[in-house]
Amino acid sequence: MKTSVKVLLGCILAGVLVYLYYTEIKPVVIFGLRSDYARAIPFQKVPEGLTSLKAESCGECHREIYDEWKTSIHAHAYEDPFFQAYWKKDKNVWVCLNCHTPLENQQPTLIKEIPRGRVEKAVQEPNPQYDPEYQKESVTCAVCHVRDGVIYGPFDDSAAPHPTKFDPNFRTAQVCYRCHNVVSGPAQFYNVGPCGTYAEYEGKFFMQERGFICQSCHMPEIDRPVATNSPIRRGRKHLWRGGHDPDMVKRAVGIQVRADTASPKPGDRVGFTLTLINAGAGHKIPTGDPDRYFTVEFSVEDRQGRVLDQQTSTMGRWIMWQPAIVELYDNRLLPLASREYQFAYQLPAQAEGLKVKTRVQYHILTDKQHEMLQTKYGLTGNDPYQFVVYEREFPLSGALALALSKSDQPSAVSPQSNELSCKAGAEGYRQG
Repeated sequence: MKTSVKVLLGCILAGVLVYLYYTEIKPVVIFGLRSDYARAIPFQKVPEGLTSLKAESCGECHREIYDEWKTSIHAHAYEDPFFQAYWKKDKNVWVCLNCHTPLENQQPTLIKEIPRGRVEKAVQEPNPQYDPEYQKESVTCAVCHVRDGVIYGPFDDSAAPHPTKFDPNFRTAQVCYRCHNVVSGPAQFYNVGPCGTYAEYEGKFFMQERGFICQSCHMPEIDRPVATNSPIRRGRKHLWRGGHDPDMVKRAVGIQVRADTASPKPGDRVGFTLTLINAGAGHKIPTGDPDRYFTVEFSVEDRQGRVLDQQTSTMGRWIMWQPAIVELYDNRLLPLASREYQFAYQLPAQAEGLKVKTRVQYHILTDKQHEMLQTKYGLTGNDPYQFVVYEREFPLSGALALALSKSDQPSAVSPQSNELSCKAGAEGYRQG
């Protein structure tokens, strides 16, 4: 057989294999299908005693809960500009709606079959009971609380003008499992699924010793009437603050900065150590969307603000997306774990006015990704996609010790060393 024929046959075979890989093996989305979120929550009818499934109808009696829900990311999971841009990038594939608008009532098509688990080959038909206005409510009340005409909840002694039923799952983390434990699929080699916060949850200290579940932080307990004119009882705020909320991120971390000399002089080499602690999260930080990451930044500036030296370190996940998804590296912090970041600078002979700036930032995505979503996929709005978690500056002079002592937390001198330090961060770190 001639060499040219062999090359041609080889190219044809390679083309067939590539075609089969992308059409039969590698999913078109960055996650696999698990049976519970591969389908929408079945159509739900309006329970007796209610006029509608709309959240506003629930808010007639559960006003405070309704007002909290309106401010939550759950209430805006569909119209969120970042979701809409990413969803457009994914060609508006239907499966994303199963977490962002989970009820069949909220979806324009019915999925009748998913051949071989291929989302792009799903057999769809129009949903005659689709309510486009209801879709905009995203993760609405009925998503968690309504099944088969009954309102499910965490209390076993409810007295309400509609049918109720106690569901013990509301008192566990299980109620979060469906959408916050997205798994990997074929040709996807994640250490944990792309949105696998549930799987990262630390079960020894936070769960067993402290008795925490997801709701402990994301739905804080509160004593109040659950409904109008009902008795005061211990319920939960419906806020779900998380990785999109700067204050929640700040509460999760503890930060300590130390200098190896108290009064640096011209010509000295000054070393700084910034310790970042996952002090308040029961899961890795950052968590959720694999694009999220932290940066730890040091810079030296003169009196005019000119940067003389700088250093940036990154904490997150490094993932190769093509031709297979392979998680190459993950240096995120486990619960209660810490990591030190070190920086040193040699002071010149003339060092007046020099200062070191330290900063920790949390990023929902990179600048490049943000620009791509804006230019190619219609990202609208000016929603922030990075937050400063911690920022301090320290003079490279005899005033360094005083600057450390004036931080948010009192300056401390370790009994084992002469290093000075300043602390800021999570409640769990300050208490422990």
